[in-house]
Amino acid sequence: MLPGEPKFRRRKAARPDEIVHAALQVFAERGFAAAKLDEIARRAGVSKGALYLYFETKEDLFRAVVERAIAPNVAVVRTMAAAHPGPFSDLIRGIAAHIAGVVEATPIGGVAKMVIAEARNFPEIARIWHDELIAHALGALADAIANAQKRGEVRPGDPRAYALELIAPLLVSVLWRETFVPIGAPAFDIPKLVQQHVETMLRGMSTEAAA
Repeated sequence: MLPGEPKFRRRKAARPDEIVHAALQVFAERGFAAAKLDEIARRAGVSKGALYLYFETKEDLFRAVVERAIAPNVAVVRTMAAAHPGPFSDLIRGIAAHIAGVVEATPIGGVAKMVIAEARNFPEIARIWHDELIAHALGALADAIANAQKRGEVRPGDPRAYALELIAPLLVSVLWRETFVPIGAPAFDIPKLVQQHVETMLRGMSTEAAA
């Protein structure tokens, strides 16, 4: 941003991100079908007409939410997996802590619940969620596991299945929080749950444990 640039220009440049942030909140709270563009525009501080200047449909807006607000967290996981030179166990602990932190700090859990609940009626949102997030995260984990198997750190087995086993309890705990905690069910400490699960999985996956 150039010094002295007019405030109205900075405001206009920031509008897509403001709209995306508002949409993330509304999708997490209302779901896809019930999310109203009027409410998203109001929360973003723009008119509905201005919103349409950037996003033609609600599906376009959801794609922007995934690409701008959520996918960068998956990119961090991919970078961690690609750059990590040390033991597989340290990598998985780091990735698990990062993902648990994101889940705790953002409304991503509500959006994940929305996708699962409404995918049958709105298959495009499931396609976007899978193609932009799940496929990349699962692929990065599976590649890391396959590399660890080549180094002799991880027992034989389908790397993709191992990756799903690592991720699954996080998803279940998020759905528990979004579905049952609001009606009075005891909450789980997600970071601690993830840490416990990762340690259990590492003991089962490690070739040292199998020896």
